[in-house]
Amino acid sequence: MGIKIDTTKKQSQRDNSFDVSDILTKEITLFGTAFTSKKKEQWYAELSVLLKSGIDLRSGLELLSETQKKEKDRKLMTVMLSKLIAGTPFSEILKDDKNFTDYEYYAIKIGEQTGELAKITLELSEFYKRKNELRREIVSALTYPIIVLCTAMIVIVFMLRYVVPMFVDIFKQNKVDLPGITQGIISFSNFMGEYGALLFGLFILGAGVLIFISKKQWYRKILGTIQLRLPILGAYFQRIYMAQFTQAISLLTSAKVPMVESIDLVKNMINFYPLQQGLYRTKQLVLAGGTLSVSFAESPIFDKKMIAMMRVAEETNQTEFIFQKLNEQYNQQVKHQSQIISNILNPLLTIFVGIIVGAILIAMYLPMFRLSSVIG
Repeated sequence: MGIKIDTTKKQSQRDNSFDVSDILTKEITLFGTAFTSKKKEQWYAELSVLLKSGIDLRSGLELLSETQKKEKDRKLMTVMLSKLIAGTPFSEILKDDKNFTDYEYYAIKIGEQTGELAKITLELSEFYKRKNELRREIVSALTYPIIVLCTAMIVIVFMLRYVVPMFVDIFKQNKVDLPGITQGIISFSNFMGEYGALLFGLFILGAGVLIFISKKQWYRKILGTIQLRLPILGAYFQRIYMAQFTQAISLLTSAKVPMVESIDLVKNMINFYPLQQGLYRTKQLVLAGGTLSVSFAESPIFDKKMIAMMRVAEETNQTEFIFQKLNEQYNQQVKHQSQIISNILNPLLTIFVGIIVGAILIAMYLPMFRLSSVIG
């Protein structure tokens, strides 16, 4: 038995062709246990279609379980179905499963209470769709620079390990005096030969330490502060998190979740310390009786445009509509800025690689002229 849904057809069509962008935007998960954002986008969309067509939740989960391609996903659906049959509410099932967030749990719970589960699942699908599109924009902007840097590192290591020593032997045999730049390149080559493995080990160790401390509050505070203060990139990071924030608030307000509870949910959902602190401060001010716009204005993470639009939302009671428009604007700004950063980084990295390779070649060929005079 299968489900004839357009999104499923499109997915099967994409599976029959090789697409580099699918590889670049593929989510990588440890041990293969996660129900990724890409899967959630399609899963919530299909569940919404089934619920809107009049199929009950139990039958919908049964159908979706049969369409899962991977065994671990089918097992996840089977466990969810068995708990549902045992009488556990759908929202509680999501709450107990580590593949789903508190954000999804609360949204589904509101859908169950209001009888709008089909609408909520559709909104969740749109939420993950926009989240995936944002990630693809970021990956697209960084893919070429990363490829250039990796290629440059390979070329430089090859030249230092194999090409430079060949020239050094020739110069030593003919007792040619080496220019300063050549001596520097040779010294660096010798250093990499002796300590290259140690440096690589330290790099791996440093990466492991960063992963270990990545959840520490002091580390997240330092990292978040540095991100926002970076020239050009600081504004870019801020808009990325503002896009995620407005997207989440838009969904929660559409589900009729009170603003204070929405702020608290988003604070736990988006792992960016400056934003979390700003939302915590905002929540405290709102609970103390402050207006939403004034409370948000107390935190520098929120820009003047957002504050002005919140003031409009308070006066017109159009919170959901305002946050939707803000989300669209931030997404467009992130897309535009991603293209600008990519257009700037690509030629700069190309020039950087050219300078390094050129310096090595010059350092090797300068003594060649002296060598030719010695041989002559």
